[in-house]
Amino acid sequence: MSAEISGQTVPTEEPAAAGSGSAPIKGGWKCPLSDAHVHREDVRKVWKECQEESFWYRALPLSVGSMAVTGGLIYQGIWKSSKRFGPFPKLAVAGILGFAVGKASYVGTCRSKFQELGIQGGPGIGPWSKRDHPGHRHREGRC
Repeated sequence: MSAEISGQTVPTEEPAAAGSGSAPIKGGWKCPLSDAHVHREDVRKVWKECQEESFWYRALPLSVGSMAVTGGLIYQGIWKSSKRFGPFPKLAVAGILGFAVGKASYVGTCRSKFQELGIQGGPGIGPWSKRDHPGHRHREGRC
């Protein structure tokens, strides 16, 4: 409960109603979903860092490495190159798969960086992204 004193709303000493979903704090009430406030710039910085690091440290090396191994296998005659296109289709597939595996392998590291910011699971994961059905966000439990 709160009382109005000279035009200002002031919280009173009464306990919260059961099931209100709010946690009492000193001087008022606070929404539990807003406990860990994260700035957009911090999220952008971590997202950009994740994108760059996953590219340079995982995706690019795995892509180049898989292309080198594929090229070596074709050169040694273990794999045959295409009569029409030569070695390029196999090299392209190896590069794309290496890139995808490299990006995917960095997800855990990126998730831990977002958890350090206070976002559990990374962007798109949490109470704000649960959906009842596609296209509609879950609004229940908001303050």
